[in-house]
Amino acid sequence: MTENYRGCYEYLSAQYPEVGGYEFYKELFPDNENSGERHTDFSHPNAVYLYRDEQSEDKKLRRRKMYNDTWEQDYMEFVEGNSLTLCSGLAYRRKENRLENAQRMYALIFDLDGVGLAELRNLFLRFGGDPERVRRLPMPTFLVLSGTGLHIYYVFQQPIDLYPNIKIQLKSLKYDLTFRLWEYGSTSQVKAIQYQSINQSFRMVGSINDKHGTELVAFRTGERVTLDYLNAYAKPENRVDVNKPFSPSKMTRAEAREAYPEWYERVVVRGEKGRKKWDIAGKVHGDDPYALYHWWLRQIGEIKGGHRYFFLMCLAIYAYKCGVSKQQLRQ
Repeated sequence: MTENYRGCYEYLSAQYPEVGGYEFYKELFPDNENSGERHTDFSHPNAVYLYRDEQSEDKKLRRRKMYNDTWEQDYMEFVEGNSLTLCSGLAYRRKENRLENAQRMYALIFDLDGVGLAELRNLFLRFGGDPERVRRLPMPTFLVLSGTGLHIYYVFQQPIDLYPNIKIQLKSLKYDLTFRLWEYGSTSQVKAIQYQSINQSFRMVGSINDKHGTELVAFRTGERVTLDYLNAYAKPENRVDVNKPFSPSKMTRAEAREAYPEWYERVVVRGEKGRKKWDIAGKVHGDDPYALYHWWLRQIGEIKGGHRYFFLMCLAIYAYKCGVSKQQLRQ
């Protein structure tokens, strides 16, 4: 157990009620499907979580839907005490927890690393109050001790429907509030701010952080929130407007053929619905068709601790987009 974890636990447990993992997710996702139900109209999206299969030899991560009627047993079997379980604040169509399948947001969640007792006290000095005042922050519904810091949960009174451009707006809102939450030397001991997707999954309450041997514990610190409440703490250009859920194109097919001839030929004429692969080789300046891949490879010396897997992921993406062979990538 780290000193940061111990100090934060003592501070929070003295002032706020602790919430167990089973109750935490029942409250977070109150309208999951029952097992055996099938709604083909996508009217009942489900929470999806990942858990480490402790029974398998490779300790593989497996994906599972969160069902309402079996959650108590599933929680005890797959989450409680598990060394790695992950869940976001979104509900999804189908079983894959991809952003493209995300249908509703039940909570906006932030990860704040490097939080000790001093940083936690500073946060509570800023939580709540007039959003027009400098450094004020919205009061969270829950704070969860992650092992290295805090997971900050803003649970909505009503879930937010995730139309395509609402996802984009929520990303801007999350980035804005992340910048406000994360202040090195005051609310965090870590200099580099970590901006994360609205689809980011977090270690689950009741599981164990295997890196530090600490349990993830949740405390109820506030009430459910509304988008208007969170918007008040963000810059006007980063606020979410749910009154404009989706604006379909008003361009006719004839106009699209004139404006986007390559797209029209590929999608409408040839019926290719998949995404078009980047033509990197045809757009580089110079005679190196792998220029983008080689540029990223040269950044290897600048990678900071904690970002190595991200670097490798981007390297693999650039290799695929540029047509670099798998053998060359492995070398």
